[in-house]
Amino acid sequence: MRVCVALFTADLRLHDNPVLHAAVRDTERVVPLFVVDTGIRRTGFAVPNRAAFLADSLADLDAALRDRGGRLVVRVGDVVEETCRVAAETGADAVHIAGGVSRYAARREDRLRVRLAGERRRLHVHDASLTVVPPGALTPAGRGKDHFAVFTPYFRRWENFSVRDVLPVPDAVRLPDDVRSADLSRTESLAVGPTSPGLPAGGESEGRRRLREWLSGPLSAYDDLSADATSRLSPYLHFGCLSPTELLHRARDLDDPGAQTFVRQLAWRDFHHQVLAARPDAADHDYRPRHDRWRRAPKDVEAWREGRTGYPVVDAAMRQLRHEGWMPNRVRMLAASFLTKTLYVDWRVGARHFLDLLVDGDVANNQLNWQWVAGTGTDTRPNRLLNPLVQARRFDPEGEYVRRWLPELRHLDAGTLHRLPHLDGAARAGLDYPAPIVDLTAAADRFRAGRGID
Repeated sequence: MRVCVALFTADLRLHDNPVLHAAVRDTERVVPLFVVDTGIRRTGFAVPNRAAFLADSLADLDAALRDRGGRLVVRVGDVVEETCRVAAETGADAVHIAGGVSRYAARREDRLRVRLAGERRRLHVHDASLTVVPPGALTPAGRGKDHFAVFTPYFRRWENFSVRDVLPVPDAVRLPDDVRSADLSRTESLAVGPTSPGLPAGGESEGRRRLREWLSGPLSAYDDLSADATSRLSPYLHFGCLSPTELLHRARDLDDPGAQTFVRQLAWRDFHHQVLAARPDAADHDYRPRHDRWRRAPKDVEAWREGRTGYPVVDAAMRQLRHEGWMPNRVRMLAASFLTKTLYVDWRVGARHFLDLLVDGDVANNQLNWQWVAGTGTDTRPNRLLNPLVQARRFDPEGEYVRRWLPELRHLDAGTLHRLPHLDGAARAGLDYPAPIVDLTAAADRFRAGRGID
């Protein structure tokens, strides 16, 4: 009787899961394994919001496997050590895993391959699992070019890539007898501190419910802040509760501009993954150095973190982040631009704060989006500045998004909200809301001087 291990990482689902599909197809018995990685805690990446979402997702995955005659085997410790231990205990001759792109994932995969080979076991890496297009599958013409550095030409190639079909859920998952597992509810490494009050529930079941709800809604309002019509599926993509390949097929079946915008966001996600796979140092080093002379401005940074900058749309975004552990991509860009270009503070400061709170905090997307906004990444217009007043009028014209997150301003009309930073002291009397911490014109001059732009 052949046995293999299906090692779950960031693919916590049964639908369209290449790792589980191949494992069930190739062997009579499968060990669905998740290792609670104690090394992640040491990196500072295991923050309360993501730990809580992970715990939900693992419980949901275990329940789904039990419905098919299996269960999730959980171990705690080093992923390589625990995976090899399970393989030895069960006599597994192979391990299946989804390919990752971060330095941490790459080192884990290399260690696992070497260790398994020494034990005469095989490692099968499935690259089209966490992204639609595997990193490295698309490269520019020209010798020595290993990734696309500009999104538009990448997107043209990505749109025409032959995407694999969606894989079915296995009918049954049969484990070997007597495989030991840790108790999820008592796993100390999944213990969490205080989480955001509005944190969404994790798991494939919840993700699929949200997907159905979003697909049945008015997709045309996808980028409208006031309508709150974005998909909110990014946490489920981050943990692999939903498959990006399935989402692409579902969105392409819809004749709707909002669905087309969503498809483009899936492409951006793949784009960032292929950049990080080729340039892993971009997680914490400038992809394109601009020789910035970043400010150290602790009071300004604290006002930004707390949503007290005096610019309503920026403050609304930061308060939503704290409350939900999530925010729409549009205001992520605005908040990031305000910190890096208006306040001229190092993008790494903001990226760390986002990773501390975002339930979908992902090294590739978070770090490289921050670099794109800061002008140290892949943006072909690295010195563009996003004016928060102009952006608010464009994407929240009636002020509904701002009022949702800034209750102290709910009584103000849209015109007043959009002019608020320009109002004098007398006009602001009685408002429990700060004056702007920076003048936009002076800030733009400071940014250009710091970057050496004439």
